[in-house]
Formats: sequence, structure tokens, C-alpha cells
Amino acid sequence: MDAQTPMFPSPYDLQAPKGAEDWRDLYPYYLTFQPQLREKEDAKFWFCDSQHWPNPFRPFDAMTVEFSVKCLGQYNTRHLMVPPANGVDYRIHNGYCYMSPVAVAPELIAGRVPMFMERAGHYFANWDSLIENWHKKVRANIDEMEALQFEKLPDVVPLEWITEGRGLDNTTAIIENYDRAINLLYRTWQYHFEFLNLGYAAYLDFFGFLKGEFPTIPDQAIAKMVQGVDSDLFRPDDEIKKLARLAVSLGVADALRNGAVDDALAAVAATPNGAEWIAAWEAAKDPWFNFTSGNGFYSTDKYWIEHLDIPLGYLRDYIVRIEAGETIERPTAKLIAERDRITEEYAEMLDDEAKAVFEGKLGLARTVFPYVENHNFYIEHWSMGVFWKKMRELSQLLHEEGFWPTPDGMFFLSRQEVRDALFDYGNAWATGGDWIGPHHWPQEIDRRRAILAALATEPPRPALNNPPEVITEPFTIMLWGITSEAIQSWVGTDENSMELTGMAASPGRVEGIARVLRSPDDLHLIQQGEILVTPVTAPSWAPVFGKIAATVTDIGGMMSHAAIVCREYGLPAVTGTGTGSSRIKTGQRLRVDGNAGTVTILD
Repeated sequence: MDAQTPMFPSPYDLQAPKGAEDWRDLYPYYLTFQPQLREKEDAKFWFCDSQHWPNPFRPFDAMTVEFSVKCLGQYNTRHLMVPPANGVDYRIHNGYCYMSPVAVAPELIAGRVPMFMERAGHYFANWDSLIENWHKKVRANIDEMEALQFEKLPDVVPLEWITEGRGLDNTTAIIENYDRAINLLYRTWQYHFEFLNLGYAAYLDFFGFLKGEFPTIPDQAIAKMVQGVDSDLFRPDDEIKKLARLAVSLGVADALRNGAVDDALAAVAATPNGAEWIAAWEAAKDPWFNFTSGNGFYSTDKYWIEHLDIPLGYLRDYIVRIEAGETIERPTAKLIAERDRITEEYAEMLDDEAKAVFEGKLGLARTVFPYVENHNFYIEHWSMGVFWKKMRELSQLLHEEGFWPTPDGMFFLSRQEVRDALFDYGNAWATGGDWIGPHHWPQEIDRRRAILAALATEPPRPALNNPPEVITEPFTIMLWGITSEAIQSWVGTDENSMELTGMAASPGRVEGIARVLRSPDDLHLIQQGEILVTPVTAPSWAPVFGKIAATVTDIGGMMSHAAIVCREYGLPAVTGTGTGSSRIKTGQRLRVDGNAGTVTILD
């Protein structure tokens, strides 16, 4: 490969869409490519993480990439000392997140092995008790966020504050609570990665062992050996299914069919068995409706607990399918039977010594693997849902005080700028003068809103600069599906070709009509038997997985949420196609081969 001719453009040459030329104003200096570092930055390969961040960032929302990727790195690099992998460097360009894994120098890998074995070994040996403690920490974090309050500043400090000698004013609490919310979010993301990288590491160790023993074993065969998990991430969908079956059995299904949420619930309550169903609905809400239709990384994500029309819509669909005699539950028994069959098949081909190693590594992988999906409910869904709710309350407060014309105005400020706005709010209140914010922020927010709208008119490039000759970093391959073969397919495929290639993420071969979606707000458009084509799926899309025939995504590896969920629902999936959602159009007929990792456009 000619080093002077990059396979992908340099970020320094990639221009912004018209109207978005000033996009760098929206983000901190350390999140953008700096001109003085061009030689160093152009020597790195960067891929777009549209798996987690498929849309341009509002300034406030960029905090999610900062906290999450920084915390990912700290566990590899400083906590666990993962031998071959440090963290992942990251930048924002044209509103999208690009990543570049930071490798460990070859000469340092051996020295990290004993440290990793000691540190990771402690977690593996005490997994259950440490996980139990993790749940306590995360729940305490959620409860503390829930308790935060933001109140408008009063005309006068309460008299009792004077008589008790408090010596503080009302601005103290609002600034402290904002700072506390940010610190709790930072803590949330540290908890997120405490176990996650270990879950991947155990699976990768098992994966590597089997590849060593059986060089031709398919990746899917290894993945099948840990499938059939009972994950809390599936509980929201399972709860909706139970409610649908209960509605049919109690004879309240007709009352639920039509109308807004309040009207439907009132209709149910008026039926003879309505009280029983309403009690079950209320019980399911806490905690399982703390679930977003997005992925938790954006302030615009909608959460079931605040938008009850979302779960009610899924419930209505399940009622129709139940009444039609369909099976709506995941095929867990079938998956477990296949898991046990394929595990036994390969175990029988090993000698006694290798079999003992196999059983140990498999046992560890099955013990730790559920966390790979479980954590998502408690962090991205529940924790992030509470955080965004509290931030919307603060944004609403400052909106009502005139700082911005719409309730979402705060999210067009960075987290540091929000703190400045809060000081402005308290400063003029204290001096008796005028706030500056209402004269500064409205036009600036309009400018930033227009920039973001312009950024959204162009999809991100899948990668920047030249990739390495061979990609070997295991997390990059397993989570994001960034392989040497995938990159070649991104740049080497004729735009007029009728075939796309990606990762064979979940087995099966089907034909069907494509439904291309870019937003969870459009999930209601999916029709029975269609093939979902999207930049990336979210775990919360699970309620529609019973309707679709297969999934095709632009990014994602064997351990991505799309791949894991599709395997648990028994659906074929091809992930990491690079440009599938751009090249395929709704209504086209597709053939998806999840065994070979190919997608063919038939018409």
C-alpha cells in the first residue's frame, strides 16, 4: 500500500458540510484534531464509532463519549494492565466520534502479564460477591441522582436560614447539585467498565484457546457456546410480553387496544379484572421501564418511564400476535440445546488434558459473559435515564427564567458553559442586576442548532487515514467488527455492486424486504417479516426483533449488542457492512446470509 495515498481521507482534508464550517466551536480543544499535531494524528488509523454514537453530538452530550472512553481506557491501562491493549484514543470530527486503539509496545507486554493475572484473577475468583457489591454501588449512585433537586432562586433567602446562622444562599445548592450530577455521571462510567473489559477478556481467552485447538472452527460456533443467557437487558421486553399475555388471559385486551395511555389505562381499570392488570403494569414499571428507545448517550433519547406510549405500543403489538397464535417468547430452550450440542461436539474431540482446560475456560466465560449485556440496563438505560431527566429539569428551569427559548436549550452548551450560566443566574440574583444569559444564549443556541443540522446532512466517513496492514487488537475486532477484511470491503466494493460483505454475526439465511431505519422513532414502521437495515441497533429495539426476519448494520462485531441480541432471538445478522444503511433502500428485496456474512440486493 502506498503510504502517500491513504485508503481513507485525512481529517485535516475532510471538509465540513455547508453551513457547519464552525463546528469546532461546539467542543473542547482536546476532542478535535489539532493542526500542530497533524503529522502524528495522520499516522494513526481512526474508525467511526457509529455503533455507540450514530448522530452528531450536541455540545453537552459530548460528555458521554469523554467519560465512557476515558473510563474504558483506565481499566485496560491503569487498573487491570491488559497485556496487549491500552485504551482507545478518540476525537470528534464533523460531529462524529472517531477512535484509534492505543497498543501496548511489544516489549512491554510480557511485563504486564503477571500484573494482569493477579488483578483480573482476583475479580474472576470473587466474581459473584464483587458483582453483588457492584449492584449496590450502582443503585446507590442512581438513588443519589434521583435525590438531586434544582429550584428557582427565591426573592429572599428564608428567614430561618438567617436565624440559624447558615451563612449560605440558595445558589450554593443549585451549583453543588449540578456539580454533583456531573460527578455522579463520571462515577457511573467508572462503574460501567469495572467488569466489562474482564467479560470480554474471558471470552477472548476462551476464543483464542479454541482457535488454537481447532484453527478452522467458525467464530459463530464459539459464540454459540455462551448463548442462551438470562440477561436483565431482556427483562423490559419480557415484562411487556408477560403483560400482553396477562391482558389476554384476564380479558382486558380490548380495553388496551386504542387511545392514549391514560385513556387505555382508565378503560382497563373499569373492567372486572382491571385492577389485577394495572397492579402488574405498575410493578413492571419499577425498574424495568427505565429503558430507552435509544442507547442512552443522547439527551434526546426517550425513556419508557417518561413516554409510556412506547411500551404500550409494543404491548398492543404483542396482544395481536398472541391472539393470532404466535409464539412471542425468545427461543431460549432451542438456543440452550444447540449450545450444549455444539459444546459437547468439540469437547469430545479434545484429549483429557485439553478438555480440562476447555471446561475451565468455558465455565469462566459463561460466568462472566452475562455482565457484557446486563450492565447495559443498569448504566446506559437506568442510570443515564435518571441523569438526563435531572438535566432536563435544570434546562427547563433556566428556560423558564429566560436563558433560552426552548426547554432543550441547555444541551447546546458544554458542561463547563452550563456552570458559567448557573453562575450568571446566581450572580445577577445576588447583585440585583440583570442576567447576561438571556441576551447571549438564544442567538448562540440558534447558531449551534443550525451547525448540528448541517452536520447531520452528511453521514460520517467509516474511517480516516491508512489502516495497519493487519488489525489484531482483539477488542476492536470483537466489539466493533473492525477487521482487515471489513476495511477492504469498505474501500474495495463497487458502489454499483449488488453484494455487501460484513461479519457473520448470527447464523441463518433469509430473504425479505428491507426496512432502512436511522432513528428509534421510526421503529413503528417495521412490518412483519422485513429485514432491518440500520447503522446500528440498540438493545431496546428487542420488542421488534420478533417481527423482523434479519438484521444488517454498518458497524459491529461478534460481541456487539446487535450480534448478541440477534443470536438470543435466533435471527440472522450481518454486522459491520460499513455502508449498508446508505446503499440499501427501503423496499428492496435482500438475501441475508448470516453464516457467510453477505448481504445481496436482489432487486
